[in-house]
Amino acid sequence: MTTVDDLWYLAEEASQQAEQTYHSLVTQYEQFWEYETTKRVPRYRFETVARRIEDNGAPYGAHTLTYRETGDLLLVRHEGVDMWVLPGGEADDDERFRDAAERELHEEAGIEASYEGLGLLGRVTFYSGEYSTWGVLPIFEASPRGNPTDLRIEDPDEEISEAAWFGELPEDTRDRSQLQRWRERKFD
Repeated sequence: MTTVDDLWYLAEEASQQAEQTYHSLVTQYEQFWEYETTKRVPRYRFETVARRIEDNGAPYGAHTLTYRETGDLLLVRHEGVDMWVLPGGEADDDERFRDAAERELHEEAGIEASYEGLGLLGRVTFYSGEYSTWGVLPIFEASPRGNPTDLRIEDPDEEISEAAWFGELPEDTRDRSQLQRWRERKFD
């Protein structure tokens, strides 16, 4: 059980790791769009995300913004959050974020892609009562290789139930407004 002081310390350690990860990503990549979002979560969830952030700076791992020339975006249905999301997930051990994003794209949608760099970098701040911490959400841009109409899910976690291309993003798309703004900037 985490005590009150332990939770404060964990939040501080997580924020320091997030800062290091943020600076590493902005030094490594150029020309990406940054955004911020906040989430209020219960204490047990706060502890979970703070531990993930403390590990590598990213509460949700790395994701891929896969797009076709038409502007269609690839989304997957994540049953754990009951939303359409970008393919992605946590990095394994010392796996780089870009490598994790590519692995997760293959597992969750069954396609290969050509990666172009970092497209979006989110800063997610979490609040629970008087505690707060933040983490980064690296989202890489990629275009599919070949003709990716045969989407297949090989998700070992069994969280993904569906993968599909969308011209118009569903209302229940996580970070929908940020994805729409990215698409407008990319294709206008």
